[in-house]
Amino acid sequence: MRPSMTHLSDPPRRVLVIGATGKTGSRAVRALDRRGIRVRAASRRSPLPAERFDWHDDRTWQPALHDVDAVYVTYQPDLAVPGAADAVGALAEIAAREGVTRLVLLSGRGEPAAAAAEAALLAEAPGATVLRCSWFDQNFSEGALRGAVEAGALALPAPPDRREPFLDADDIAECVVAALTDPSCRGEVVELTGPESLTMTQVCGLLAEAAGRPVTYAPRGRDEFARDLAEAGMPAPEAAFLAGLFAEVLDGRNSATTDGVARLLGRPGRSFAAWAHDAALAGTWRAPGRAPA
Repeated sequence: MRPSMTHLSDPPRRVLVIGATGKTGSRAVRALDRRGIRVRAASRRSPLPAERFDWHDDRTWQPALHDVDAVYVTYQPDLAVPGAADAVGALAEIAAREGVTRLVLLSGRGEPAAAAAEAALLAEAPGATVLRCSWFDQNFSEGALRGAVEAGALALPAPPDRREPFLDADDIAECVVAALTDPSCRGEVVELTGPESLTMTQVCGLLAEAAGRPVTYAPRGRDEFARDLAEAGMPAPEAAFLAGLFAEVLDGRNSATTDGVARLLGRPGRSFAAWAHDAALAGTWRAPGRAPA
């Protein structure tokens, strides 16, 4: 087990964070800043040419990669979409030409299409590190399921007893820093999970306790879940894609916990209960009976 990352063993000079406004990207930026590492925070809408990165416009890739020696790669919308593997491989090839020596890819645990993207990356950058993750705690606070928690009714394409080791995105960010700064991580594929595997019923119970409201669970079929997302305002093609992806990764394949977080950080991941408690204290969910602002 590695010691806590109090001291950086091999800090990069400057890190490009792709998707710097996303759940893990924004946290990685802050984690790197706290350690005094220079960051180029890139996003699709950045007005600065060197900080603009769009997966659908490869003209933005080389300027963003110029004069950095490390990159944290997140792909939008998901590595499971067609063309993702080709794009990730092309990015790694350009990165190598630009002198980038460290790459960390956020990948999807249990997603065959994501594995293809990992292979494309490692073919161009054998020393890269892949961090495989599945469900984040923050799916319930910053994503489409926040409203479901507030409404007191969670519905997903999985049975109530399906287990998932939900993972705190803050722990992911710390693992990103570890992977970027610890040479022993290079060339590894590390699966990250939370410390315990919870059923959907247990998750609802912990959310209810933290948020101070009943939160019930109702399993939905894949097509039903797609309709739920579309009725909530999501474009139909995106809703169908997400419903299929959720049904795939919530089929039990990811139920087991791993020691990935402990290996990288020297401590276990944060529990879902602790995360939910702090999220509620921060005012994440509206108080019961209170109308939206």
